[in-house]
Amino acid sequence: MTTFKMGRRALIATAVASLGLGTPAFADGHQVLDDVHFIIPGGAGGGWDGTARGTGEALTAAGLAGTATYENMSGGGGGVAIGYMIENAESLEDTLMVNSTPIVIRSLTGVFPYNFRDLTLVSGTIGDYAAIVVGKDSSINSMDDLMEAFDADPAGTPFGGGSVPGGMDHLVAAMVMEASGRDALGVNYIPYDAGGTAMAALLSGEIAALSTGFSEAVDLSNAGEVKIIGVTSDARVDAAPDAMTMMEQGIDTTFVNWRGFFGAPGMSDEKLAQYQTAIAAMYDTPEWEAVRARNGWVNIHNSGDDFEAFLEGQELVIGDLMKKLGFL
Repeated sequence: MTTFKMGRRALIATAVASLGLGTPAFADGHQVLDDVHFIIPGGAGGGWDGTARGTGEALTAAGLAGTATYENMSGGGGGVAIGYMIENAESLEDTLMVNSTPIVIRSLTGVFPYNFRDLTLVSGTIGDYAAIVVGKDSSINSMDDLMEAFDADPAGTPFGGGSVPGGMDHLVAAMVMEASGRDALGVNYIPYDAGGTAMAALLSGEIAALSTGFSEAVDLSNAGEVKIIGVTSDARVDAAPDAMTMMEQGIDTTFVNWRGFFGAPGMSDEKLAQYQTAIAAMYDTPEWEAVRARNGWVNIHNSGDDFEAFLEGQELVIGDLMKKLGFL
């Protein structure tokens, strides 16, 4: 997590002034952006969808942006949306694409021929812990119960997720199994196009357990529709305080999935600074805090060069992990 040694507003003002853009607007009703259009690389109900819509909600409600619109563009493990951003760059100055750890994973595995360096890096925004979830009527109530079911019948205890094989949800399930002392390659993983589709498969009984983002599961958990049996956080999360961590259950693993925003290649310095100003100012608003708390997100703000360094570091760590688990 980035640590600021001076006030966030002072940093923004310095950065914007250095670009000759004048005095930035903050969360006092002054608008930074006119309109912003969000490209979401997956279907409705997933983590990308929630992050884009939650960010747009906070930006507009706080008066930092005039309007926010959204477009779900599924396909190719996120590659369709990335390709669209690259191929239509000249007309997408007012467009942000949400993405997360999978942009690193899927470029490493060759799911698509692009990586984060092909886009304009705007800002890392939040972190979302991963969770293992079961249906409300499942006989499984803990990670120990799930491991017993898996040991008895690995093939008959399928895990689902809203990403392709070798993608984020699959990798989390593999990390958890590896940390429990089991063979990560023995996981029967069933992929779905988005988190919402995967959750529907869990509720219908198609899969025994779901590997997903914590924020995707917390509302259904609080409503009693699912049970979160393990979270990859260091400590319990306030949004679902009854959900035990993996560490509490003897599984020595933690993980947080960043989510953030990218622009089309060649975005102007002026527009990039406007986006970065608006997102940084958003953190100081009650509108953002309401969205963040509701979803159980962690504020992880990496902007500009810090965002690039963070992604390069993650690329190295995940690449090594995936080789160890046999995914590369």
